[in-house]
Amino acid sequence: QVQLVESGGGSVQAGGSLRLSCAASESTFGLGCMAWFRQGPGEEREAVASMDGDTELRYASFAKGRFTISKDNVKKILYLEMNSLKPEDTAMYYCAADHAFCGSQWRLVTSYTSWGQGTQVTVSS
Repeated sequence: QVQLVESGGGSVQAGGSLRLSCAASESTFGLGCMAWFRQGPGEEREAVASMDGDTELRYASFAKGRFTISKDNVKKILYLEMNSLKPEDTAMYYCAADHAFCGSQWRLVTSYTSWGQGTQVTVSS
């Protein structure tokens, strides 16, 4: 299993921006699929965005146009740039990874064998 550590969460006002980071214990180049999920209070964990390899990017509809997923294989870090944040984006954000590609299963929690502990994002109106 890959060890994943998220950082970068915090409290911002609506319209603000945050960049989340996820540091991996092994090369992100060798990881087939990496993703960001989020879970609000009393809600199920939902997929935000994923990367298969370095070029296959996928976004949830609520993330398109506002969030950008990327990774630095040298630094072994996955990023999530979040702009135009809304109060409904408030959640714990988790990084996830698997050595296999996710493909069309990227939204499924069960597609990932490694998870971080999460970083809290709070957006106030």
